[in-house]
Amino acid sequence: MRKNSSFLVDIKIFLRYTFSIMLSFFSLVLLLSAIAFPTFMLTLTYPFSHKAALFWSNYITTRTDRLFFAILKLYRHFELQGDVESKKDLPEQFLVVSNHQSLIDIVVYLRYFAGKKVRFVAKDSLNDVPMVGKMLRSQKHCMIPRKGSAAVAMKTLKDFGERVSADSSIIPVIYPEGTRSKDGQLGKFYSAGFRRLEQTVNLPVAVCALDGGWKLSNLTRILSGFKKGSYKVKVLKVYDAPKDKEQEKKILEEQSIPSIGFFVYQRNEIPVPQAPEGSAVYRGMHFNSMDEVKTILSQGIKANYREDHTIYLS
Repeated sequence: MRKNSSFLVDIKIFLRYTFSIMLSFFSLVLLLSAIAFPTFMLTLTYPFSHKAALFWSNYITTRTDRLFFAILKLYRHFELQGDVESKKDLPEQFLVVSNHQSLIDIVVYLRYFAGKKVRFVAKDSLNDVPMVGKMLRSQKHCMIPRKGSAAVAMKTLKDFGERVSADSSIIPVIYPEGTRSKDGQLGKFYSAGFRRLEQTVNLPVAVCALDGGWKLSNLTRILSGFKKGSYKVKVLKVYDAPKDKEQEKKILEEQSIPSIGFFVYQRNEIPVPQAPEGSAVYRGMHFNSMDEVKTILSQGIKANYREDHTIYLS
């Protein structure tokens, strides 16, 4: 009797898992179908007409993004949770600094800042991604040569910054990590690209954070991750345009990294490695003391502290 009961339980688990995978696959097919026609038209017109290619690129970014999340919400209860309240203090034009978890981050920010001309700093390796590469090039996003020198990268950013300065409707987005996180953990922030772009555009800096994309970084995770999940995005703080290198460094290293890190690592147990006496290390960030860590964490986030330097964010 117990064997039969156990067998039935195993069958139910198997059927539930199979159904979930099939539903995720069905959702994926719907998503691909939604972008099939505009992608075909973009591919068809791209070699011959920039104006036509731009039309279809804009069609994809202004209409397909809504359909993208509508399908996910309807069939998989997976939704975009964009914090609307935090956007109220945004100026007319600003530079977005954010962490990076997935290629879908592009769709997320296009939807979150709907109605604005969002342009991304991205690696030119995305040129090889179907539809994405042609769309980014048609809309004149900033494509950094992956194999180019640092000087070439800086010039590319400067040229992009000049285009932004000439068009007040453009909202530039840069990911200082330079690559996508595979496990959600915050990577190292590189300041050179951010500083060159900011020095060119001289815009207020909106520090934003998103979470949920790392669960959708490959096909296996997509099939299992599109289920009652969410993609969260929020404007954490807006800073006035920095006046010098010290202010740029402070915004990126002393403000952006801790605030984005705390947003991403909420409701997780985070070990803080032992540091030399009189200092503390938190996710690779050095502080003068654990009290300093507590002070920063206490700004809007409840936390419990343990003697073994483990912080629990609740």
